[in-house]
Amino acid sequence: MNYSKDIERSIEYIEQNIKNNLTADEIAAEAGYSLYHFSRVFSLCKEMSVMEYVRSRKLSLAAVELFSGKRIIEIALDYGFETQSGFAKAFRKAFGYSPTQYAARMEGFLRMGSKIEIGGYMMNPVIVQKPAFKVAGYGIETNVAEGNYTKDIASFWSHYEGENLEAKMYELLNPPKHGEVGLCIPAFDSGNAVYLLGVIVEDFSRVIDDMLTVNVPEAEYAVFTTPPVDTSEGKDQEEFVQTIKSTWKYIFEEWFPGSGYIYDEGKLNFEFYDERCHSRVDTVMEIYVPVKERAGK
Repeated sequence: MNYSKDIERSIEYIEQNIKNNLTADEIAAEAGYSLYHFSRVFSLCKEMSVMEYVRSRKLSLAAVELFSGKRIIEIALDYGFETQSGFAKAFRKAFGYSPTQYAARMEGFLRMGSKIEIGGYMMNPVIVQKPAFKVAGYGIETNVAEGNYTKDIASFWSHYEGENLEAKMYELLNPPKHGEVGLCIPAFDSGNAVYLLGVIVEDFSRVIDDMLTVNVPEAEYAVFTTPPVDTSEGKDQEEFVQTIKSTWKYIFEEWFPGSGYIYDEGKLNFEFYDERCHSRVDTVMEIYVPVKERAGK
């Protein structure tokens, strides 16, 4: 299964139907994926949700049409905005100018986004069979399909650090080994999910009311270690965050197509953070991606 080609095919579908009232469900179905899995893969490959991408493309194409001589209200209606003021508000948020100002000052220029690359680091995963295990900790409900996922997780991490939930979790749960597991638990019939940041426990006997739990099933995983980043004292954590995002992007866009494996949708992927990701000059973490051999391999 070539995830990169499937995502590009879904983008072609979006482009062909950009003036229609597209939904995440419709686009996922066209790509042949469940809503949750498609939303997850799309956001990892394109670093935005599918509906954020649709809105971005509508505004970018509308920006081009500002130079065609069409009235702004006509352009707004063409791209699914109910009012000119609603279009102008979305346009200003995206480009920093009103449509009229943009046409006057930015003629011939379309704003481009940056693309983060891993660089020359060779990402060779280890394939492991991991038995079922239990995770308990703190989490948040979110929606992957509607574009809330990234913002919700960022907000949760801020709360997690601000309330010192890590120390509280270790004290209460007393796990046998240090290391946090970050995983997204989907509701497979919708774009909803629960993001859980917890520790591996032997049982749930120490869990308190405000905690969440999950039984992670046995699975075969491709385990990726992120390229090392310097997060020693005084260094910004943003490079580490971007490296994690870039590694996820690499997994689906570059590794899967030539790997002989496909993503096992019936299992859970997760991130693992241990002592190697705390204020070091060689900070790394691990990404566990459930896989199964491609048919006919």
